[in-house]
This record gives sequence, structure tokens and C-alpha cells, in this order.
Amino acid sequence: MPAPMLRHSFRPLSLALALALTVPLLPAATPSQIQLPALGDSVSEVVPLHEERRYGDWIMSQVRGDPAVLDDPLLQGYIESLWQPLMRAAKAQGHVGEELAGKFAWETLLIRERAINASAWPGGYFMFYLGLIAMTGTRDELASVMAHELSHVTQRHIARGIAGEGKNTAINILGLLLGVLAASTTGSADAAMGVIYAAQSAAQQQQLRFSRDMEREADRVGHAVLNEAGFQPSGMVRMFERMDLANRLMDSGAFPYLRTHPLTSERIGESRQRISLDERAVAPKGLALHSLMAARARVLMDERAETLQTLEGLDAGARDAGALPQVAARYTAALAAYKLRHPERARAALLAAQPFMAELPGEDRADAQRLFAYLQAEGEALNGRAVEAWAAMRGAGDLKDRHGLLLQADAAAVAGAEPAQRVRVLDALQTHLALNPLDASAWRRSARLWELQGQPLRALRAQAEVHAARGDLLGAIERLRSGLRQARQTLAADQIDVAVLDARLRTLLNTRRAQFREAYPNAPLPPGE
Repeated sequence: MPAPMLRHSFRPLSLALALALTVPLLPAATPSQIQLPALGDSVSEVVPLHEERRYGDWIMSQVRGDPAVLDDPLLQGYIESLWQPLMRAAKAQGHVGEELAGKFAWETLLIRERAINASAWPGGYFMFYLGLIAMTGTRDELASVMAHELSHVTQRHIARGIAGEGKNTAINILGLLLGVLAASTTGSADAAMGVIYAAQSAAQQQQLRFSRDMEREADRVGHAVLNEAGFQPSGMVRMFERMDLANRLMDSGAFPYLRTHPLTSERIGESRQRISLDERAVAPKGLALHSLMAARARVLMDERAETLQTLEGLDAGARDAGALPQVAARYTAALAAYKLRHPERARAALLAAQPFMAELPGEDRADAQRLFAYLQAEGEALNGRAVEAWAAMRGAGDLKDRHGLLLQADAAAVAGAEPAQRVRVLDALQTHLALNPLDASAWRRSARLWELQGQPLRALRAQAEVHAARGDLLGAIERLRSGLRQARQTLAADQIDVAVLDARLRTLLNTRRAQFREAYPNAPLPPGE
């Protein structure tokens, strides 16, 4: 399980986790000492499920606001479509019991980085880098990595890594991590960098890796989960071979996944042996859907102008023969062109894909047509063309999922959108947020629409909820207080809106106080708390 190495605020955090997972613990655990986790065993005694979840929650409260964490509804929806069958399979095989299922988050995050990487974090959090998605050829290959990371958590490898060293060591490691997290948020460069260098040194000494036995176990369990979930188990072998070949040809440091999950010949050989010798070759499912999602990841993982300009040049077509590579090339070019505010060139790329799209098999063609309609609606809204965006959405079919709702919200926020459309989208957002109160992206769009509707208090409340959903309680509290100050200065303020702001402020203040007392039981509350 690699610790993510991201730019900006993610870097000290990732090194902190690396240190927490790599102080001399893993080598001390032998097969005779480590057993598969069960309720009441030594693993649960050293690191109980609720403690590991809280540990992960603390980390995520620092992570969610990082610019490298991407919430792209379309890509996120695709990842979830692969993730949920894997979760169901892990439960069916007994790897995720009722208690583990209830106490861990089982949440996936997308990381806007070119690196080929993925990681499992304490408490059931998983990160998948866009570089990984972009380099996979089929959904089975991507799902194999996801199944491997899932198995690291279901087998509680993080907890098992410290179980052999006893409770005191576990407490010291957790305390050290909290110290690094605190240093990373103080704003003191000297304090933060001192801890970072210490973490780097320890991480390098331990090579940032699980034990070999744990890696093999994650392969074995992940293979079974992959098969149970309906994916081709050969996807794991193809993924190993793809990464091994690419790393040898392009040894440029872009494969941190292989530094933390070293691909030994033993691992590759064992994965091949798990595939039945009489397994018939079956055409992979969802090729068009995966190809276009990989193309989308390729654009979103690096949005610098020079990179987008290069990708925009794919409107001339792909080098590979075949209809699907040509369709994926035009999708890539169109998305890049929309990002560069070149809508005419984007539309030309979309049009150039149509002859090749007609050559795709029925299900692939339907997926491609739907995704092209989504892309056109997204691009036209991005370029401020409300009428064109709504027209494109009419060709996208059912827009009742999360991506469809947020796409409509983006179109409704464009100048020239009909007022009735905004009202309808706001109503739909309110219903969605009542069921999904931690959807920061939906709250952000709601805030924008309330501003356009001339409802500043509701907009401020929505802005506060964006921060709360990301774990930034202080930012949420500040915005709620700002809203109440504005309300006091406005005689015409809606008293229901004021009451909602006040009640929400009290709730968040109580939550923040409880967190502070839990972390510092003997310290007085800070002023203003």
C-alpha cells in the first residue's frame, strides 16, 4: 500500500502516513504471529476497528480540501460502478463482516496526478490516481488493482503490521502521525519540514512497502474477489504484465505503485497459475465505456495549457487502427478543446468521431453516444452557452443520476439559462442533499444557484456545507457566522433561513468542541469555541 506522493499540502500528509506504516514493524511479523483477523484477536485489541476508522477520518479531514483530490461526477460514477461489485463479492466471501462493513468508510477518492498509483488508507479509504485509470486497457485491469487494494483493508494489513509490536508501539505510531498532521497545518515551514525530513528518512529505510506475505495475500484474496464480482481474473495478470513492461521501457519514476508493490516474478507467476488452464478467451465487456473514461482521465490528470494543446491535436485521429481508438482520440481532443475554450474545434472533433462510432458494436456504440452527449453538454456549459448545453443534454437520455444532476446544475448556472430551469434544478439538488448531506460538489453548485436567485443567506449556508463536507469545520463555522452577521444587518432577512443558519452553527460548534475535548482532554477550549 503506497502512501500517496502528491504536490501541495498532500506531501507532508503522505509522508506522515508513510512513516506511520513503515517504522520497524512489518519485518517483525511472521506467518506464525499473524492470523487472519477475527473479532477479539490481537489485531482488534491493538488497533480496534473504531480506532482505525477514526484514524482514517482524521487523515481525510486534512486530505479532502487538497486541489489534487478530484470530484469528477462522471469518472467517480464509473469507479463506483466497478467498486460496488467488488464490495458485494468481498462480503459474499466473508472478507467484510457486518461489523467491518459498518465501521469502515469504504470510500473511493480520485487523485489528479499522472503517476501510476493507488493506495488503501486506514478506516477503509481508497485513492486511485488518474494516471492509473489512463493507462489501463480494460475495466478488468483497473478492477484488479481495486480488488488488490480492497484486500489490503479487508485483511487488515495496516493493523496487522503493528500487531506484532504490541500496544505501546501502536500508540506511539498513531501519536507520531497526529504530530505530523499538526505540524503540517500550523503554517510553520521549519516545524513541518523538520518532521517531513524525518519521515522521509524512515520511509526510505523501510522501502514504503507491505511485507511480501501481505502482498501475496492481497493478490490471492483480490483474485478471488475479482472473479466473484464478475470480472475476468485474467485482468490481474494483464495488469501486472502491462505495468512491468511499461516500467522497464519507461523507467522515469512515474510508477510509484511498483515501488510500493514490487512486481516480483513470483507474484506474476502465481497470478498466472490462478487462472484456470481451460479458461476460454472472452471478449472484455464495456470496452467503449472504459476507453472513454481512460481518455477523460488522461485530460483531467494534467490541465496545463501545453498538455491540453497536445491532446487537442488528437482531433486528427489516433495512430492505432480500429474504430474505438479513433473515437477515444476524438473524445480526448474535444474535452481538451473545451477546456481551452475552443468550442468550435471541440464540436468538429465530436463530429469527426461519428463515422467511427457507427462501426462500434451495439452496446459500445450506445455507451459512446451517451458519453459524447454528456461531453458536449459539459463543454457548452463550460464555455457559457446555456442553450447549446441544454440541447445536448436532451440527447444524453436519462439524467437522474448524480452526474446528470450536477451537469444540469452547471448548465443552469450559465448566463441565459431559463429561471424555471434553475428553480427545478435547485429543487432536485435539495432533494439530493437531504439524502447525501456530505456531497460537497452538490453543495457548491447549490451555493452558486442560490446566489443567482438572489438568496445570499442560503448561498452562505451552502458554502458552509461545502467546508463541513470536506472536514473543515472551522471554515464552515466562519461562513455560518458571516451569514448571521449579514442577517442582523438586513431587516428583510428571512427568519426561517436565519433559524437554519443558527441551528447549523450550534451543531457544528458542538461537534468541534467534542473533537477538541477528545484530542486534548485536559486543555481549556480555545477562545471563541
